[in-house]
Amino acid sequence: RVTKEVDSTSKEAKSFLKQQEKRQSAAPGSLPTVSGVKRPSGMSSLLGKIGSKKQKMSTLEKSKLDWENFKEEEGIVEELAIHNRGKDGYIERKAFLERVDHRQFEIERDIRLSRMKP
Repeated sequence: RVTKEVDSTSKEAKSFLKQQEKRQSAAPGSLPTVSGVKRPSGMSSLLGKIGSKKQKMSTLEKSKLDWENFKEEEGIVEELAIHNRGKDGYIERKAFLERVDHRQFEIERDIRLSRMKP
């Protein structure tokens, strides 16, 4: 189990509180019954309610949480943000490659058009 302390006014804390309110408002006993809908009954239904498993954290969620904690502990959040915006950042490299590809396409197009007009 992983616990994370956040400021009560942060965006993450507010979203967590909203999720808790939704869970409480959608209590299992308050579900409306609709005719024609098969309701679970019998022993399997009772066992399902009693022994319902908690949702497990996926590997991706755990990795993301570990990475966030590591960044906070090492104090490298701002440094990473600055680095990613800079010349060596992924987004900047993708934009550069896209510009190069577009420029190369225009050059090739101009060559093709010039050959077509003798």
